[in-house]
Amino acid sequence: MIAISLCLIVKNEEQTLDRCLSSVADIVDEIIIVDTGSTDLTKTIARKYTEKLYDFKWIHDFAAARNYAFSQATKDYILWLDADDVVKEDDAIRFRVLKQTLDPSVDSVTMEYRLGFDAYGNVSSSVRRNRLVKRSNQFRWIGAVHEYLEVGGNIINSDVAVTHSSIHHDSDRNLNIYEHRFSIGEQFSPRDLYYFANELLDHHMYERAITFYEKFLNTQEGWIEDNISSCGKLADCYHGLNNKEKELESALRSFQYDSPRAEFCCRIGYHFLHNGQINNAIFWYETATKLERITTNLGFHNVPCSTWLPHLQLCVCYDRIGNYKLAYEHNEEARKYRSDDPSILQNKTYLESILDKEGEPLPGEPL
Repeated sequence: MIAISLCLIVKNEEQTLDRCLSSVADIVDEIIIVDTGSTDLTKTIARKYTEKLYDFKWIHDFAAARNYAFSQATKDYILWLDADDVVKEDDAIRFRVLKQTLDPSVDSVTMEYRLGFDAYGNVSSSVRRNRLVKRSNQFRWIGAVHEYLEVGGNIINSDVAVTHSSIHHDSDRNLNIYEHRFSIGEQFSPRDLYYFANELLDHHMYERAITFYEKFLNTQEGWIEDNISSCGKLADCYHGLNNKEKELESALRSFQYDSPRAEFCCRIGYHFLHNGQINNAIFWYETATKLERITTNLGFHNVPCSTWLPHLQLCVCYDRIGNYKLAYEHNEEARKYRSDDPSILQNKTYLESILDKEGEPLPGEPL
């Protein structure tokens, strides 16, 4: 069985650190915590779990801090988390099995990172991350902001998930770092351009964000998932600027980089639905329902667009053109994912009353 070092970098995490560490304390064999300048009770909480608590002077470089934490690890594999991450009980069970059965020839293990949830507890946004890496390979973190772990070799996808559960976030921190680097004339890599544009978008600086997304795409050196994501984020920018045609153009642009993704099909479908072009909307929503859901690559996944959302929108579309039977069928498909959604239940009651008046049997009922 492998031994695992957990590495975290922290600063003022008294609200989340105990929750994080308690979720994995009985799984890992060593806990390394690097503090970058806490002024609250973070260190006191850390000492409940480990004596391996180190100070690292903050130099506005996340990769430097993470690499320092990795340098302190001594076990076979290194697990990295953030203080506002947690491994839930079911995933902890799967993690223990993984620890007991992992082939030592594996260089890195990816885990699903669950970033968002809907009102019913369903995952709405997720991504895969290389989470557990072989220490002897000396994999390194790269990037002052939005850093990434550069790995290679034998990489496997696990069924373990890490859940992000943030309580607070310094929304200006990353933007300020990028702005400083940009102001002193630092040459941005394609990845820097992409993440700087993301920060600008998050701060509703749409026109400037568009400029940097275009600079990123024009390098033609971006990771394919970032290229595709940029098209969606450009659409977000144009939506914020109320430029519907450019929003549609940006969504269609994603097809230059890969086959259609469900989230873009839904976005295009919404454009046509909003414009009253119902048959066009139906085509794109139907396409979204037929696409295979991919969860093994490292790109972000918009789960609703691959599950219930296109069916709910098809219910709306078919109701608009008077095809109540198909509207009902798609509403039932959406209900499989969100059985207690008031709008879906309201649709069900409404459509059943119409079909009953028309003497139509409900789908699935005997004729």
